[in-house]
Amino acid sequence: MLDIRWIRENPEKLDEALARRGAAPASAELIRLDEARREHLTRLQQLQGRRNDASKAIGKAKGSGDSDAAEKLIREVAEIKAAIQEGEETERRIDQSLEDALARIPNLPAADVPAGLDESANVEIRRFGEKPEFDFEPKEHAELGEALGMMDFEQAAKISGARFTVLRGGLARLERALGQFMLDLHTGEHGYEEVATPLLVRDEALFGTGQLPKFSEDLFHTTAGRWLIPTAEVPLTNLVREQILDPADLPTRVTALTPCFRSEAGSAGRDTRGMLRQHQFYKVELVSITAAETSLDEHERMTASAEEVLKRLGLSYRVVTLCAGDMGFSASKTYDIEVWLPGQGAYREISSCSVCGDFQARRMGTRYRPDGERSPRFVHTLNGSGVALGRALIAVMENYQNADGSITVPQVLRPYMGGIERIERSA
Repeated sequence: MLDIRWIRENPEKLDEALARRGAAPASAELIRLDEARREHLTRLQQLQGRRNDASKAIGKAKGSGDSDAAEKLIREVAEIKAAIQEGEETERRIDQSLEDALARIPNLPAADVPAGLDESANVEIRRFGEKPEFDFEPKEHAELGEALGMMDFEQAAKISGARFTVLRGGLARLERALGQFMLDLHTGEHGYEEVATPLLVRDEALFGTGQLPKFSEDLFHTTAGRWLIPTAEVPLTNLVREQILDPADLPTRVTALTPCFRSEAGSAGRDTRGMLRQHQFYKVELVSITAAETSLDEHERMTASAEEVLKRLGLSYRVVTLCAGDMGFSASKTYDIEVWLPGQGAYREISSCSVCGDFQARRMGTRYRPDGERSPRFVHTLNGSGVALGRALIAVMENYQNADGSITVPQVLRPYMGGIERIERSA
C-alpha cells in the first residue's frame, strides 16, 4: 500500500507510475477522499473543542446560580455529543473508502524497470547453459509422460476436472526428489530457514501480500471463510505481520515447499495441454524480510539462489527483467527466470523473483527500529520461486528425454531417487 502523504505531495509521479503500468490515473480521486477525511476530522475537532468549552461553562453557570444558562448549556452538550457520535461513524466510513481505494493501487515500478505494457517489452539480461541437441524430434512432456504411463490427465479430469494431473511411479518420485533437492540447497547453502506453513489463510493474510481485495477471482475460497494459498509467499511473508522487528534479525530468510492453488480465472484457453498451468501445483518459495538499505542486494541474491537450482540440474535458462506493465501487483521490480523447453522450442517461466519495497509491510504493519532512531521504519519484503516443481519436472523430462521415450535422471537428483538413473515404462 502506498503512503497517502506521499501521494498528496507527488500526485503527478503517482499518475506517471500508474501510466507505466497501463493503469488509469488515480491521484485526483485519492486526494479528494483524503481531503474529505481531513475536513471531516477538522469539524470533529471543532465540535469536541466546543463540547469541552460548554462543559466548563456549565460548572461556572451553576456556581453563579444561573440555572437557565446551565440548562441551555447542558442541552447543547448533549446535542454536540450526538453530533460527534454520528460524525465518528461518518469518519469510519470515509476512512474505509480511502483505505479501499488505496488498497487497489499497485506498487510503483522502480526507476530502472523497463517501459512497456506486456511481455513483449521484457528485457533479457543474461543466459546460462547450452540448449540440448537431439538426433530425434524432441517431444513435449505430456506426450512423454503419457507414453510412460506415469502422467494421467484423463483420470485426473474424472476426479477433479480440467487442469489437474495424476503422476505415478517414477515421475511422482522425480517430482518429490526435485522438492527435496531444492529445500536442501536453499537451507544448506543459501541460508534460508525451512518453515511448514498453513495452507489455509484468513482475509488479512492475503490483504497483506496484495492478493486481496483486487484478485479474489484468482483464488479458491472455502465454505469456512478461509482461502487456499496461491503461493507460500502469503503465509511466509505474514510470519512477521503486526510486528516491530529487531534490526539484528534482518535479513530474515525463509523457505517452504507447499501445494499452491489457483483458479487461473484469467487464463482461459492458455496452456490447456499438459502441466504448465494447473489449479494445484507444488512450489518451493523463497521470502526475505530486509532493511530498506539492503533490499536491492537481497533481490540479486534471491534470484541467484533460484538460478542455482537450474544450474545444478544442468538446464539452460535466461533471466529477464519484467517491464512495468507485466509485473505483479505488489512488485516494484521483478526478474523472471525462463527455462528452455525443447518440446515446445521456447523459454517458459519457472521462477519470478520480486522486490516489493515497503508496499506489503504497510499492509501488514511490519516495521523495524534502526539502531539510534526513535521512530520505527517499514521493512522491505521480497519473494521468489525457488522454483516451481511442476515446471521443473517438465523441464527435466523434456531436456533429459531419450529417443526411446525414457528420461535420464540428472546426476544431482539420483541420491533422492534411490540411485535410479533412468525412468522407463514398466514392462
